[in-house]
Amino acid sequence: MSESSAGAGDIVAAAATTAASWRRAGVAGAAIGVLAAGAAAGVAVERLTVGRGMRKKARLALDATGPYGSLRGTPGRALADDGTELYYEVDEVEPAEPADGAGSDRSAPGRTTASGTRRRRLFGRKAPAPVTVVFSHGYCLGQDSWHFQRAALRGLVRAVYWDQRSHGRSERGRAQADGVPVGIDQLGRDLKAVIDAAAPEGRIVLVGHSMGGMTMMALADQYPALIRDRVAAVAFVGTSSGKLGEVNFGLPVAGVNAVRRVLPGVLRALGSQAELVEKGRRATADLFAGLIKRYSFSSKDVDPAVARFAERLIESTPIDVVAEFYPAFTEHDKSGALPAFRDVPVLILAGEKDLVTPSSHSEAIADVLPDAELILVPDAGHLVMLEHPETVTDRLADLLVRGGAVAAANVGEHGSTAQQPGRR
Repeated sequence: MSESSAGAGDIVAAAATTAASWRRAGVAGAAIGVLAAGAAAGVAVERLTVGRGMRKKARLALDATGPYGSLRGTPGRALADDGTELYYEVDEVEPAEPADGAGSDRSAPGRTTASGTRRRRLFGRKAPAPVTVVFSHGYCLGQDSWHFQRAALRGLVRAVYWDQRSHGRSERGRAQADGVPVGIDQLGRDLKAVIDAAAPEGRIVLVGHSMGGMTMMALADQYPALIRDRVAAVAFVGTSSGKLGEVNFGLPVAGVNAVRRVLPGVLRALGSQAELVEKGRRATADLFAGLIKRYSFSSKDVDPAVARFAERLIESTPIDVVAEFYPAFTEHDKSGALPAFRDVPVLILAGEKDLVTPSSHSEAIADVLPDAELILVPDAGHLVMLEHPETVTDRLADLLVRGGAVAAANVGEHGSTAQQPGRR
């Protein structure tokens, strides 16, 4: 048997082995098999002619040479209300040089604030704080999921990128270590702590993908005065205000009903055997790569380096964290918080073929915020900011202009008001 045929067989066998492991853990594995078998079949067909050894070498090459996720800013840490340390980074605005050198006295008095922002004093008064754009990432991701937008906007706007609790470089949730379930309300309070630490003054623009958008809704629900007094604009990317328990993930009715019944128990069981499961994830890398690709992207020609980058982001989330956060989404309902954003420019953007937070959820948000700009991107899945970065960056740049975060002349080719695909 050739290595390519054996590799495809190994993938299918891995799916069966994984399901069997779940059954031995005391929970039904059949529903997960609907997902696993489908992904395994897709991987097997796609990679029949590529050997397992070659695939491993390709992953290592992509990991070694891929530039994605390499951008870094000034680090900082905020303290959540339960003592959890939340990691963030700040990209400052690059100061513009006067054309003739006039007024460019580099010895002008100034000071550095606790957040690391340099403020110059003009005529004896402190210059107003710049608008700060705060980016919140999604479930099983991290701040680096905004790589393309960060690269395009770097130096043009003051931006804060943070890792949600138990994700990325942030500390594992201390309350969760004591058995307290994590909820979206907690994430909203975490965002408030990050804003207090990294952007204590000035106007802010909130940008959130998936769970990050839900975090912003929880912030509005608990701190409406902050939204009213300081928020200049808002962007919801591939997110939902509720009813996530009704999402079918592209599965037939029978399959999705079975998954809904057993998935919480499966995740709890897997989370209780985290070390064993992490070994299994590494051993069945091709299977999980197929799952990640199916539920992250829609385009068939996604750059392999981008697809591998998404895999790395998701793989870096420990299985017990995956299990810990999952129940919060079925309980999430923040449609009542959306009216807090009615008085500011709002962008709602999603992939038309998103299987995780379907575009109908973005349309539901737009129904509550009728003045918002709604963009449904064709041939795009859940990780639309990685799959179609130019479209997302263009619309964000336009929003930043409308929110006063950056001058139109400074965004270059971004922020064009020309008709965009899927624009309402």
